[in-house]
Amino acid sequence: MRATRKSRRIFKLKIYLGKAALIILGVFLASFGLKSFLLPNHFIDGGITGISLLTYQLTGIPVSIWIIVFNTPFIFMGARQISKSFAIKTTLAILALASVIYFIDFPVITDDKLLISIFGGFFLGAGIGLAIRGGCVIDGTEILAVYINRTSILSMGDIILLINVVIFIVAAFILNIETALYSILTYLSASKTVDFIIQGIEEYTGVTIISSKSAKIREAITKKLGRGVTIYKGERGLEHSQFKNKDIDIIFTVVTRLEVSKLKEEVELIDHKAFIVMNTISETKGGIIKPRPLH
Repeated sequence: MRATRKSRRIFKLKIYLGKAALIILGVFLASFGLKSFLLPNHFIDGGITGISLLTYQLTGIPVSIWIIVFNTPFIFMGARQISKSFAIKTTLAILALASVIYFIDFPVITDDKLLISIFGGFFLGAGIGLAIRGGCVIDGTEILAVYINRTSILSMGDIILLINVVIFIVAAFILNIETALYSILTYLSASKTVDFIIQGIEEYTGVTIISSKSAKIREAITKKLGRGVTIYKGERGLEHSQFKNKDIDIIFTVVTRLEVSKLKEEVELIDHKAFIVMNTISETKGGIIKPRPLH
């Protein structure tokens, strides 16, 4: 019993330290993107970070202060909408980001506008993505989107997009159209990097297969691809004389997008008339997700 409790504490400690490491790395990458690319060249990004950068351009007051000021309401919102532990971690991460930006000097890498947009967005997005994987945010836009989404017909993606459209329109009037356009490119680079960090290269795809030869397909998936499957008991909805038995096994499995073509090939070799439905899965946990050794 004591050994079990001790192993659980060690496991929790490892998880805690791993998430803390992700947040710290995220803070430094975001700071590097801001101080080495965006800030020296007067570029902005979307979200609360973009608003902070834009306000800095107008007032000259350090961006670190604005990052804290503009994110503070969303920290309280996060405590109510998500959890207090999330709000605490977010507070510490935002304070760390502001401190690193204010106290640590980073070299200015380039003055090429295209490189600034792409790589400034890349490092900022990498920092935001790692912080999210660590269990917090360093930009309150996502918290606002969650709050509005619960009382609106708009999706979170729509809300974030609308917020950023407003930011870039204001930037076009206050700064200039060229800077606003480059800033849109920065935002796109950052958002794609965030998606990559959160989902990874192994973006998962859920595959549902309906076939009269489900037993052979299941065997091919488990033995040739090394993937787990779940079998649903179904019933054919189409009345047809060729179907002697209405009962049918429905196969569900999860593969990476790199394995989709291989899976389709195996299914088609067994039953080219099989009905296949695929949908993107943002995250998985447990089960046989990674290929297991085949003997």
